[in-house]
Amino acid sequence: MSIGKVLTGILAGVAVGATIGILYAPDKGTSTRKKISQKGNKYVEDLSEKFNDFVDSVNKKIESVSDEVSRMAHNGKAKVEEVEKELTTATNSYKTK
Repeated sequence: MSIGKVLTGILAGVAVGATIGILYAPDKGTSTRKKISQKGNKYVEDLSEKFNDFVDSVNKKIESVSDEVSRMAHNGKAKVEEVEKELTTATNSYKTK
């Protein structure tokens, strides 16, 4: 199970629990609706913040992998050039014999 699903489940459970608690509280309907709205907004903000943190983390990993791939490509190109040079030298040496 992914962390995102667990986090969503936990937040949903907390939201449902808070909503049920508020609905059973002895307040006026307008007051209860206001509390539910405030709690809902708070959960949306928290979830949005967690999602943004997740996206930032993924972007950092992508950048890291991209840098590593670029480094490996550069090293591979240098190695190919080195082998080409060695083959050219060996071929020229063979032709002169």
